[in-house]
Amino acid sequence: MSLIPYALARPFLFRLDPETAHELTMNSLARTQGTLLARTYCGGRVSDPIQLAGLTFPNRVGLAAGLDKNARCIDGLAAMGFGFVEVGTVTPKAQAGNPKPRMFRLPEARALINRLGFNNDGLQAFISNVKKSRFRNQTTQSPLLLGLNIGKNAATPIENAANDYLICLDGVYPHADYVTVNISSPNTKNLRALQSDEALDALLGRIAERRESLARQHGKRVPIFVKIAPDLDEAQVEVIAATLKRHVMDGVVATNTTLSRDAVKGLPHAEEAGGLSGAPLLEASNRVIRQLRAALGAGFPIIGVGGVMSGDDAVSKIKAGADVVQIYTGLIYRGPELVTQAALFIKSSRLNRPGFRGGPLG
Repeated sequence: MSLIPYALARPFLFRLDPETAHELTMNSLARTQGTLLARTYCGGRVSDPIQLAGLTFPNRVGLAAGLDKNARCIDGLAAMGFGFVEVGTVTPKAQAGNPKPRMFRLPEARALINRLGFNNDGLQAFISNVKKSRFRNQTTQSPLLLGLNIGKNAATPIENAANDYLICLDGVYPHADYVTVNISSPNTKNLRALQSDEALDALLGRIAERRESLARQHGKRVPIFVKIAPDLDEAQVEVIAATLKRHVMDGVVATNTTLSRDAVKGLPHAEEAGGLSGAPLLEASNRVIRQLRAALGAGFPIIGVGGVMSGDDAVSKIKAGADVVQIYTGLIYRGPELVTQAALFIKSSRLNRPGFRGGPLG
């Protein structure tokens, strides 16, 4: 149980520039994880396991990539009660990202806009940090799962993007419970073009080929998920679904941030460039999840992310067709209590519908 309610800390953090508050929080987590001070943010983990992509997820609420880009705080984040934590996005080489300021709060809409641009310390530092984490040494029947999210460097031409993804895949494969291929950030020039028919087919073909080689090399098959955007029409979603199945990808993460500003028009910072996350993203993300579930069928794993600000929002993702959900912006507005609330709401909704394990609640 947390000793300090997040409601007391939030006013202080929200007086700071968003990126400054983020860096302060992550530095604090990095220093206190594994110590007695971790009790200030730790929470009991709800037990609600689900088998997905050959893995046992301890519960159905995870952390989305983007919060811990350098994998510095895995143990601290795990202490908040998540069933799985996804860190990154990591690129082969370190890069500074886009110029500051590049994060903006829209508190009236419970939203954020960011144009960070995959700022990270590079693949080698990322792997070193993953190795330092101690969560796998915990003696538990249902250990936390770790997802590692990979991308391309901004300086890499889009026609050479696959090379960056393969470099990252080679590096993270031995250390990941699953790998997410991020082709949907709006903050790296032309990255979303990789979601188009021919580009996606070519990229996933090379990733699938490399994965088979890595599986033989390491003696294990690590599931690969693909993270897509919410700004897709139904025809585009159907093409992506078909391509995922053709290349035997293990799952999809739906969705990244949105470029739409329809839900925040007129608010301060609403016209800032970048991806919008938080409450305004909920329905757009759920729409894509519903379309994916229809196109992929009942058995294909979907991680739902975007706009989860409450337990009810988490359940809405499951109703739309997701098997598990992820949180990012909700953690900033609500704090660690949201993790437990979302997990409990999903578990309660599932138990109230006998036979339900994942996908639509029907």
